Amino acid sequence: MALHRIVLFYAFAPLSDPEAVRLWQRALCEKLGLTGRILISPDGINGTVGGEINAVKQYVKTTREHSAFRNLDVKWSEGSAADFPRLSVKVREEIVSFGAPGELKVDENGVVGGGVHLKPEELHRLVDEKGDDVVFFDGRNEFEARIGKFRNAVVPDVATTHDFIRELESGKYDELKDKPVVTYCTGGIRCEVLSSLMVNRGFKEVYQLDGGIVRYGEAFKDRGLWEGSLYVFDRRMHLEFSDEAKTLGRCVRCSAPTSKFENCSNPSCRTLSLYCADCAQDPSSLRCPDGCPEAPAA
Repeated sequence: MALHRIVLFYAFAPLSDPEAVRLWQRALCEKLGLTGRILISPDGINGTVGGEINAVKQYVKTTREHSAFRNLDVKWSEGSAADFPRLSVKVREEIVSFGAPGELKVDENGVVGGGVHLKPEELHRLVDEKGDDVVFFDGRNEFEARIGKFRNAVVPDVATTHDFIRELESGKYDELKDKPVVTYCTGGIRCEVLSSLMVNRGFKEVYQLDGGIVRYGEAFKDRGLWEGSLYVFDRRMHLEFSDEAKTLGRCVRCSAPTSKFENCSNPSCRTLSLYCADCAQDPSSLRCPDGCPEAPAA
């Protein structure tokens, strides 16, 4: 039986013709039988694809042959093309949608003016040196942190990345502006943008976890500063770095431990919430416990 894998990747670099890159990437993935999601913008590429391992290796090799993507940051994980419903390759204003396309500055070396990159071992050295002064700042959507986060992390109240600028400018985190702040996210890309937004708004000592939670988990599994499961945006929904992973999530119905998100059984709602296996079995309990939110007016 053929081995299959998923890769999560990104590269920030100026692209003069994003549409041409889109057409090339789509043709390449179709030729290799890969599925997944790829976003391209004038600032670079961001994606995750899955398929037969040799096809994925060929995809990475060929993509890195493009002059803008020589430094493509790639993380490998268990999974296959079946974890994605289809192949989607699109051009967007931003490869991470913070709603600030004109603010981000990139050159051939990546994001200009962002946080200092820390490899997992360097992160531990920073914590050893500065102790409790170090603040972990979650760069993901709030619901992702319900099943896993760095110990004692600040989790901003954001439903989408578009909410971060409002949060940063709200004054809630002004007391952190003179502290060492380590931003982190799934694979590192959201923090490339978030750390630069924070620097631009007066945060003086900003770091970002190089390679994100994925690379940290590869290095330290569940014996470091990370706790719980990692939310992922495909059919797997979550992954654990070892059998020692804590279960941080709680079922919205009965509070039983769980790391599994499910869609509300109301076809007009489909809100993602945490449910244990028992409550997920019955459509009557697989409903938003406080009632489904009203759909926005058309």
